[in-house]
Amino acid sequence: MLKSAISHTLIWASVIAVLCIAFLVTVSYEATKASVKVTQNGQTELIRTHANTIEDLLSELEVTVQQHDELSHKLSDPVEYGMDVNYIASKSINLAIDRTNTEEYYTTASTVGEFLSEEGLEFKERDELSHSADAPIEQGMDIEVNQAIQVTFEDGGEEQKVWTTASTVEEFLQNQEITLNELDEMNLTKKDPLSKDQPLTITRVEKVTDIVEEEVDYTVETRKDDSLPKGEKEIVATGEKGLVTKEYEVIIKNGEETSRELIEENVEKESQKEVVALGTKVEKKAPTATASASSSPSSSSAGSSSSSASQTSTTVSRGDTNGAKTLYMHATAYTANCSGCSGITATGINLKANPNQKVVAVDPNIIPLGSRVWVEGYGYAVAGDTGGAINGKRIDLFVSSKSQAQSFGRKNVKVKILD
Repeated sequence: MLKSAISHTLIWASVIAVLCIAFLVTVSYEATKASVKVTQNGQTELIRTHANTIEDLLSELEVTVQQHDELSHKLSDPVEYGMDVNYIASKSINLAIDRTNTEEYYTTASTVGEFLSEEGLEFKERDELSHSADAPIEQGMDIEVNQAIQVTFEDGGEEQKVWTTASTVEEFLQNQEITLNELDEMNLTKKDPLSKDQPLTITRVEKVTDIVEEEVDYTVETRKDDSLPKGEKEIVATGEKGLVTKEYEVIIKNGEETSRELIEENVEKESQKEVVALGTKVEKKAPTATASASSSPSSSSAGSSSSSASQTSTTVSRGDTNGAKTLYMHATAYTANCSGCSGITATGINLKANPNQKVVAVDPNIIPLGSRVWVEGYGYAVAGDTGGAINGKRIDLFVSSKSQAQSFGRKNVKVKILD
């Protein structure tokens, strides 16, 4: 019994001794660990380690350092008590600029703005970024940047320059809130890419209806009338203008008419022709009395003298003109019924009483009053009148009606002075 008790005592003593040794070893091992502060991706913890190097330390933490990761120490640096180790794992992101160039980047930046700054990428406020500058960086993030271009844009004739990030014409129109009407024209299609070197032009087109009223002139019909003196005109029926309405389809581009097409024409009122009577009646001349060579001067001298005076003032002889003085003169025509006219010539001829008499008004300094003359296109006449405007080589021909005077107009004629 005693031997058994001693045996058990020895066993327990051995166990206790081993435990004590193990405890002492453990305490001694822990006491020799270095105390290190490790910060991983912003999370900090205190680590006690027997690692000899930073690489060993990170291996204990199951951290594998990649090429683009950020580490405050070299992997070969020895671990020292109280050291501060900072480790940031890099993240892979994709950056696309102007939808064409996409590149993969590795970064330890915490925000998008910080990443762009690290890479030396600067963009304007007018450029379009898919994320804000303070957005946190995430693994596998896709960042898009559309850089604005300046486009020359003309709308309805008004040109302007616009900064835009649109890639197509359609996208640009949507961004600018521009609406195209059915008839509007554009130099590019909506699917065409937008370019700073290619202006975009919109032509505003309108189609309108224009109704125009137009007057239609009347025609004039001339009828011969033997009840009127020859050359005299008289309106029998007054002409009236007609009226036509025309409907046009008008194309207007940028506010200016470019084409006009007649669609419909309606006669609202027919024109009425004017009828004019043209006189053809020829007045017969009274026979000229000639004094008898055997008449007794004592029995009728007064009457004969009076008749002779009257005839010399109104009757023109058609004798030989070969020896006559010839002039070229500027001729006009006049009537006895002009405003302020008495109808009595400067030599006393009553033109109203003798409407068919051939009388001309002259400058007495050129053609003496009372002279017999022959006028080209007028015939034989007597220089029996004067006028305020008849000076020099001017001559005024008496005619019976105003219409004849107007139709004669002004012309140069040959004039022969007979006596």
